[in-house]
Amino acid sequence: MVVQILLAVAGLVVLTFAADHLVLGSSRLAKRIRISPVVVGVVVIGLGTSAPEFLVSGVAAARGDTGLAVGNIAGSNILNLTLVLGIAALAGSVAVTSQVIRREVPLAVGAVVLFSFLAWAGLRPITGAALAVTGVGAIFLLLGWARQGRSNEEIADDAVEFTHAAAQIDVPVAPSRLPAWFEPIRATLGLAGVLAGAQLLVSNASAIAEDLGVPQVIIGFTLVALGTSLPELVTTVQAQRRGESDLVVGNLFGSNLFNSLIGGAVVGFASGSAAPARAAVALSVTMILTAGLAWVLLRRGLALTRVEALALLAAYALTMPLLLST
Repeated sequence: MVVQILLAVAGLVVLTFAADHLVLGSSRLAKRIRISPVVVGVVVIGLGTSAPEFLVSGVAAARGDTGLAVGNIAGSNILNLTLVLGIAALAGSVAVTSQVIRREVPLAVGAVVLFSFLAWAGLRPITGAALAVTGVGAIFLLLGWARQGRSNEEIADDAVEFTHAAAQIDVPVAPSRLPAWFEPIRATLGLAGVLAGAQLLVSNASAIAEDLGVPQVIIGFTLVALGTSLPELVTTVQAQRRGESDLVVGNLFGSNLFNSLIGGAVVGFASGSAAPARAAVALSVTMILTAGLAWVLLRRGLALTRVEALALLAAYALTMPLLLST
């Protein structure tokens, strides 16, 4: 058991390190071949930062550990809008523009609702295809919004700042001194590292669940989801310290959108028709309720207070006994 826990932690470390370099390598490569900063910000960075959830759940589903696969995505969706958002609001008021509340947030909530229903019905190739098509449509919609007026400039600035930054776990080296051929190698090695870390994490998390005699969905919802959501937690805390509340909200709801649509599609394709991945009614309802709660609290005054932050943290604390009772 101790060895399996250590190996799972090692897999998580490799996953986090490799995902960081996958996103940076892909972003810088896209910039070098003159892809629009808006595309880099919305697609490359947005999808890349959710790579740990996609690949961990995809690997788990391909291994037949469907409970772990669904639990990871569901847990990340719930954790992002309760624990992570609550921690950010405790550090300071999280304000958001009415435009984000009217457009991006409802789109993300709709994605969570769709994933919840399809996960309850069973994620298989046909539902995976439906989620993939919806995900592509959502990406084009986000790109269209991003190109309009002020948001285009903000996303472009964020993308340029990100691609000029050093990796969070990397030794700080000025990117301008790196040769052009290094970025595709960085991205390729990052992808390989994410796959290896995901395999290490999933195999040992599955073994831990079996040894403890608990359902895989519980391990996926707690340990695996918390681990794969660490990048969102770090990014959120950093953005909140800089006073970029819109970035906090956009990062968390955007993560849920990509998790639900693209991550759900990956799980559906990897599961196959014979053994579809399913979510219990309680888990599906909890995903919808937590997304709705965060949306309602933000709509009230376009900001989250510390009292409301405590409500979100309490909501996260209540999810575990609810799932254990099912």
